[in-house]
Amino acid sequence: MRFVPASRLFLQPLALAAGLLLAGAAQAQSLQELYDAARGYDATYLAARATAEAAAARVAQAEALFRPTLGLQASATGTRNDAPGAGPTVTNRTVQAGLQGSYSVYNAANRPTLDKSQRGYDAAQADLDAAEQDLIVRLATAYFNVLNAQDTLSTTQANKKAIAEQLASAKRNFEVGTATITDTREAQAKYDLAVAQELAADNDLRVKRVTLDQLVGRVGVQPKGLAVPVALPALPSDNIDTWVATAEQQHPGIRKARLGLESAQLDTQIARAAEKPSLDASASLGAQNLHNNLSGAAAASSGVGTAKTASLGLTLTYPLYTGGATQGRIRETLVLEEKARNDLDFARRSVTEATRQAFFGVQSLRAQVGAYEAAEASTKLALEATQLGYKVGVRVNLDVLNAQTQLYTTQRDLAKARYDVVVNSLKLRQASGQLRPEDLSAVNSLLTK
Repeated sequence: MRFVPASRLFLQPLALAAGLLLAGAAQAQSLQELYDAARGYDATYLAARATAEAAAARVAQAEALFRPTLGLQASATGTRNDAPGAGPTVTNRTVQAGLQGSYSVYNAANRPTLDKSQRGYDAAQADLDAAEQDLIVRLATAYFNVLNAQDTLSTTQANKKAIAEQLASAKRNFEVGTATITDTREAQAKYDLAVAQELAADNDLRVKRVTLDQLVGRVGVQPKGLAVPVALPALPSDNIDTWVATAEQQHPGIRKARLGLESAQLDTQIARAAEKPSLDASASLGAQNLHNNLSGAAAASSGVGTAKTASLGLTLTYPLYTGGATQGRIRETLVLEEKARNDLDFARRSVTEATRQAFFGVQSLRAQVGAYEAAEASTKLALEATQLGYKVGVRVNLDVLNAQTQLYTTQRDLAKARYDVVVNSLKLRQASGQLRPEDLSAVNSLLTK
């Protein structure tokens, strides 16, 4: 009767995982390196950055309201009049050029228009921050999904190998008459199931790799694994109220909603400005050259002359009646103000809820890691005891197979829980609006060098 030592079973998935890491060591890449690549490739992030740049250009357009405008005008005309009968032919040629400038001395809508464009730029920056945070989380999720799929495949392969050895042992024992055919059939059933699980795990790893490659715009990306022993980073604060208070101040969604309310209030100011007078200054400077030719008897009357003109003026405009358009626009903006105020309240509540859920999720996952670590140690001891019982005849082959499967399942779940702690810690920072590219440095410190 033959059995596989538990210590050997415990080391097999680690050895396989180490083999995968060594095989790809030449091209293994850190999370920070892949993030730098994703920033220059991800279409969603690049679109948000372009939107922010466009918003900056709109601010420049609004600033032009407070600056004068200057234009150059030039024209040339020629006319010819042929009188009937014996009258003279008149030919006129006129060339004129001039400068025209204007300046808005007072317009109540200019200042709120500029302020609104600045709020729009700040809102676009909030969207860019949200897109950057989303990119970090999507990349980290794809990165550790690949590592988790690798661990799942390695533990599945190790489990299949251990079952194969147990199957071979059951066949030998049946041949020598020390075991029944039941042991062989049970081991064969477990082995067939392990083969199916290996195929599923291999396909899942391929899919996860495609997702990561697509995110960073590269092919065959090999992420670095967690360094052993794994030391998960602690949270900056274990007080949930601290996370919620930070989210109220920093979260891009709340910032954008607050800016949306301010923009709605500025829209009301712009609408009310239509009831107020405006004052504009204008100036012009020009010259006109006139050349007249008279043919026939009056040819001596031909003449050439140049005239210069200059003007400076102020224009006051006061609206008396707009057909109700101004009052209707004011009512509209007041209603939109109320909508923006409700949007801000909703954003605050949603962010608070998401932050609390993310915080409790991280706390639960950290506790699960501790529980899985204890379970790994206990299932390892249970397997050793089961193998010893099988050796002395008090346990059957199925007990050993179940104990082996339980150990590998626990190891797989432990690895996944560790990855989930890392990813969900980033999601907690995202939920509270604190996630920054610098946070990837802390994650990189957990990876193999």
